[in-house]
Amino acid sequence: MGDIERGDRVSRHEFHSSALDAVAGIADGATVLVSGFGLAGMPTTLIDALIDQGARDLTVVSNNAGNGNTGLAALLAAGRVAKMVCSFPRQSDSYVFDELYRAGAVQLELVPQGNLAERIRAAGAGIGAFFCPVGAGTPLAAGKEVRTIAGRDHVLEHPLRGDVALIGAHIADRAGNLLYRKTARNFGPVMATAAALTVVEVSRVVDVGDIDPEAVVTPGIFVDRMLDLSAVRRDVAS
Repeated sequence: MGDIERGDRVSRHEFHSSALDAVAGIADGATVLVSGFGLAGMPTTLIDALIDQGARDLTVVSNNAGNGNTGLAALLAAGRVAKMVCSFPRQSDSYVFDELYRAGAVQLELVPQGNLAERIRAAGAGIGAFFCPVGAGTPLAAGKEVRTIAGRDHVLEHPLRGDVALIGAHIADRAGNLLYRKTARNFGPVMATAAALTVVEVSRVVDVGDIDPEAVVTPGIFVDRMLDLSAVRRDVAS
């Protein structure tokens, strides 16, 4: 990942009103975890900034492989993605990925949705590998160790770690604690724990204490950079 590392500062949180600053330093060849279930929870502003930033040959881990021409689809269309790791690469508006894949311009690692979530969670939890029955006896198990446990075949799966996680959340406080909005929560919480650098775009930032501690979904210890979209909108308006 190059120069980007988690620091040992007392306060690690960086607040940005510039999306380009928020994604600065992401290197060519990085593995990027991108939250979202379709467009719900997708960090579109950060992805657009990553396109402008110029990193290429990326491995992107996400549930889908892009919708329409926005967000992750735009990153694919810009030719910045070398490989997609996802559970649901095709839907009615995944034509950007479809065309690239058929042309051999992007690789695909297909992962069942539950396995995808658990492999990311395992990376954040420090689990070296785990056995799972999903995929046993199918082409998805090709080349993987299979072990019979309690009379059922299980496939050995390895964690999915990211150099960077780009996450869409709803509200952050100034300690980096995050709340998500309804189904936009999806993969964000596990991805935040599984990357060397976690960058989050939020609708607004509030003071410490304005979020009930019992309602915090992602603790600030997992967050490095935050893009305050309300500040970005103010800058654009001015």
